[in-house]
Amino acid sequence: MVVNNLTPGSDSSRRAGARLRTAGVLVLLLGLCSAALVYWRGAPPEDLSDDVATASTSKKQARAIEVNVGKMGLFMNDLLEDFQDPGTQAATIAVASVFVACGCFYFARLQARDDEFHGPIV
Repeated sequence: MVVNNLTPGSDSSRRAGARLRTAGVLVLLLGLCSAALVYWRGAPPEDLSDDVATASTSKKQARAIEVNVGKMGLFMNDLLEDFQDPGTQAATIAVASVFVACGCFYFARLQARDDEFHGPIV
């Protein structure tokens, strides 16, 4: 008679960990490839350093935004101007994909550690 020393959910738990690792690798590869594509295909940002109508170059404009909307409005205006740059967009995509992939790897490791902790039934 053959005795199964593994816990009943152990096989499905291993499959779940493998799926999480596979998902992590796919998210990482797709994220980095799409970040490279956005950076490569993106148009360079316009040089508005001499334009007095933008809030970043005009203290009067920046103060008007700050008074009407607050410091958060000024922050959002600067953030939206920064997101016009393909480099910023690509970096945001890359960092987000790395975080999601790290989360997948972390949960897969927790799954494997949980299997080791419970171990075989004696």
